[in-house]
Amino acid sequence: MQIVFHSPVPGGVLELSSAAYARSSKLAVVLGGGRGCVLKLDGEFTAIWIPLRGRLQLGTDSLLHSGEVCVTEPEACQRAIGRGNALWVAILGTADVWRHALGRLLDVPGLGKTLLPARHRADRELRRLAVAVARAKASADLEVEAVLERICTLQGSLVEAIERCPGRTHAQRRHVFARLQRVCNYLDSNCHLELDNDALARLANYSPWHFIRAFRAAYGETPHAYLVRRRLERACRLLRGSHLAISEVALASGFENRCAFSRLFRQRFGTTAGAMRRQVGEVRRAALPPGR
Repeated sequence: MQIVFHSPVPGGVLELSSAAYARSSKLAVVLGGGRGCVLKLDGEFTAIWIPLRGRLQLGTDSLLHSGEVCVTEPEACQRAIGRGNALWVAILGTADVWRHALGRLLDVPGLGKTLLPARHRADRELRRLAVAVARAKASADLEVEAVLERICTLQGSLVEAIERCPGRTHAQRRHVFARLQRVCNYLDSNCHLELDNDALARLANYSPWHFIRAFRAAYGETPHAYLVRRRLERACRLLRGSHLAISEVALASGFENRCAFSRLFRQRFGTTAGAMRRQVGEVRRAALPPGR
């Protein structure tokens, strides 16, 4: 596997053109670090994004947190910016390069030889492999291959959802799923906004009725239920990682009604937001050195 490694300076801008990589048949690996480190993409790159620390903004409306990994399709992300004290790894390539790189790795019936746009949880093993890529830098061939193997395993979980999508052939169902995934990826980063089914259907280029039907078939829940679940997960993350008051957490997660937020939070996590906040505080205090 041929790899070209890039490491832009903190606060700097790196521009990559897919035309150059289509001719070279190589994957690009980018290690970005520091506030404001920018990667600009020119052309059609399929990319894997792994934040190791801080947050990574993809395009204008997608925010990726540490502990997540995201696969973006061509033209879905033309700009990536590190937020805060960010550290992140990106693996990019054109369609032909990815088919060659994944030829022997992605052997999952129903997926073919290309990655699907999706957001996954980055488990400890994947994060360890991504750190190894960052440390190895120019000699990271084996580590990059191990990361790709792990991503292929995660993508295998999408097969059942693809088969549930409407369509007579597998190619049609896969196309429907890719359009629905764009909506899911948008909701993952923008669940705090006021969104309705009409707006989401336009994002998938479907009529509202057909969109709701296809979404429920693929994911087993309505778009509204998915949105509420993402809002609650965002609230949980804010409770654990911020000092916002519970009412502020509710508003920042898209809940205008505090009572509705409390009821839904308890149903989802089996405890109240206040109890979760106190539990996090106790764990942090227990981790402090004696006398502090």
